[in-house]
Amino acid sequence: MAKAVTQQTTVVSTERGLSIAGTRITLYTIMDYLKADWPPELIQHWFDLTDQQIAEVITYIEDNRDQVEAEYQQVLEYAAERRRYWEEQNQERLAQIRKLPPPPGKEELWAKLQAWKASMVEE
Repeated sequence: MAKAVTQQTTVVSTERGLSIAGTRITLYTIMDYLKADWPPELIQHWFDLTDQQIAEVITYIEDNRDQVEAEYQQVLEYAAERRRYWEEQNQERLAQIRKLPPPPGKEELWAKLQAWKASMVEE
């Protein structure tokens, strides 16, 4: 008699896109970390995933690379559009915030932060 094989699917399609079953974690979030060269073991630990979950997610991404990459690019474009929209909507408020003086007693720390920001722009 043949054994009945039940397959647990770790990757499911939800309203948020491809996700890890039983979680709110999307594959696009995992892709962010993979593209930042995080090792799978660290991603697994960071998101409290089981060995099976991380293995099946990595396998799914590898087996469906073109589809996942295309969806990932759409997610990145949508996020960039949203960021641009909110920056436009809040342009005046952001300008007001930039003009605020440092909090009392934090002037030295504020100066270090401003110097660090300036060095990041130069690079």
